[in-house]
Amino acid sequence: MVEFDDTFRRQLHELFVWRRDVRRFRTTALPDGAVERLIETACLSPSVGLSQPWRFVIVDDVERRRAVIDDFKSCNADALNCYSGDRAARYATLKLSGLEQAPAHLAVFADKASDTGHGLGRATMPETTEYSVVAGITAMWLAARAEGIGLGWVSILTPDRMHTILDVPQAWKFIAYLCIGYPEAECEQPELERAKWEHRRSSQEFTLRR
Repeated sequence: MVEFDDTFRRQLHELFVWRRDVRRFRTTALPDGAVERLIETACLSPSVGLSQPWRFVIVDDVERRRAVIDDFKSCNADALNCYSGDRAARYATLKLSGLEQAPAHLAVFADKASDTGHGLGRATMPETTEYSVVAGITAMWLAARAEGIGLGWVSILTPDRMHTILDVPQAWKFIAYLCIGYPEAECEQPELERAKWEHRRSSQEFTLRR
């Protein structure tokens, strides 16, 4: 049994505090094998029925990256139209992706058709397949931060387009498109909070007792 002391626990808490959704990257290349090492960490995460449903696509091809960026720009323009007044003006100033600066791109899918795990735990809650993949992404996010590497989750994309652009099986469900690289700056406060889009609330607001 491995034991962790108070010093480790304090450092772990600091890791959670300083984990950020990074949008502003330096263009400096990552060390060889860095992304693969983060994927290995993600694969240590729990998965329903030990199904290991995560599927990772490292996107190196320039044309595929450009197609993803174009889709983001189109989706972002549509999203802007959902707001009006001051909120629309504020949205227009937000930097919502680091797609053009980040040296590494990683798409993450959930393989819902895989029979690995023999369906255990999914009969009543099949969505746990996707939850398992998100757990893997969270582990990767923390591991990246521990190495001084930033990770940004881009959600303003068209899932069907991602299947086409990346040429992956239709049975895979698109979960995330991640920008990975060294952040321009470090800050313990979320960028959206600094931009006054939203603020972090106390855990007490989300906790019930029954």
